[in-house]
Amino acid sequence: MTGPTRQDGTPIEVLLVEDDPGDVLMTQEAFEEHKVRNRLTVVSDGAEALSYLRREPPYEKAVRPDLILLDLNLPRRDGREVLEEVKKDDQLCRIPVVVLTTSAADEDILRSYQLHANAYVTKPVDFDRFISVIRQIDEFFVSVVKLPPRA
Repeated sequence: MTGPTRQDGTPIEVLLVEDDPGDVLMTQEAFEEHKVRNRLTVVSDGAEALSYLRREPPYEKAVRPDLILLDLNLPRRDGREVLEEVKKDDQLCRIPVVVLTTSAADEDILRSYQLHANAYVTKPVDFDRFISVIRQIDEFFVSVVKLPPRA
């Protein structure tokens, strides 16, 4: 089974911004199990995410992601700051951002949408449910939604 690709035939690029190794592993497994051709790149803190997105050293050759999966509770720069920076940057603002976090707090949900998150998903603690949620995000943003062209 070959997975969805962009109109030009290249794989979908997904940037996962996550500092929890267990959540990174589960996300990678969900992508692999789904057998999608998209590529998952992982960075583990907010400052690294912004460097990657801006193609600052050591990420000068980084491919601009088509989708960002963003945890809120990150070291160095938290996810809210990353979301705010991405959405106010003319080069990055069109990249869809899915907040994927353990927080179900109303203030986090409201703040994320005020900062123009495209979706807010609370991470399930159950492994099978987590895999299912990642698959659904992938299905929706990769198979259903038309992504903007890469800059």
